[in-house]
Amino acid sequence: MIKYKRILLKLSGESLMGEQQYGIDVNRLNTYATQIKAIADMGIQISIVIGGGNIFRGLSGASKGYDRVKGDQMGMLATVINSLGLSSAFNAIGQKSRVLTAIRMEPIGEIYSKWKAIEAMENGEIAILSCGTGNPFFTTDTGSSLRGIEIEADVMLKGTRVDGIYTADPEKDPTATKFDKISYDEVLNRGLKVMDLTATVMCKENNLPIVVFDMDTEGNLEKVMRGENIGTYVHA
Repeated sequence: MIKYKRILLKLSGESLMGEQQYGIDVNRLNTYATQIKAIADMGIQISIVIGGGNIFRGLSGASKGYDRVKGDQMGMLATVINSLGLSSAFNAIGQKSRVLTAIRMEPIGEIYSKWKAIEAMENGEIAILSCGTGNPFFTTDTGSSLRGIEIEADVMLKGTRVDGIYTADPEKDPTATKFDKISYDEVLNRGLKVMDLTATVMCKENNLPIVVFDMDTEGNLEKVMRGENIGTYVHA
């Protein structure tokens, strides 16, 4: 039994660092590609948004004196580098993919449109959606929410290094407890740092459920697809 037919998978740029302090860990990239191909082989239509924090984060750049708009544009380009890396990893294992960019930059990638992304997925390709929304002051979390809504995904999966949403940061507070399910409103009222506020509200207003799970544990992605109780389910 497969629970979802079409998904938007959000991967953090930091997760691509693996054991490194910066950039892309090829082993981590290949592990992700293999796991994602496994669910593509199940017939699931997949689109992916990757952050760029392993290379450059606009907000942190702004705190160091960069112009915020230029900093965010640099962050968008970082997501393209990660997207090309993932596309290359897919190619190496025989999985077709297509990189779509929110900012025009052929021949690196095609300009994004909802219909191109859906066409790619329906043809068995993985649609890798880069550059966030294409606008400054919006995170890749918001980009993921927007794209997930646009392509009519059944769910947005947020693959992280933590196995779900907790009452507090489990890496800092040993007493933190995990939610199996939680509503959008409770996430907002508690001020939980699942995604930024804009992204969470967009999912709430458009009834796009979110699953937050540990992507670094091999097999978890397939378990989510089969409806197993992995991670935290965010709902209306």
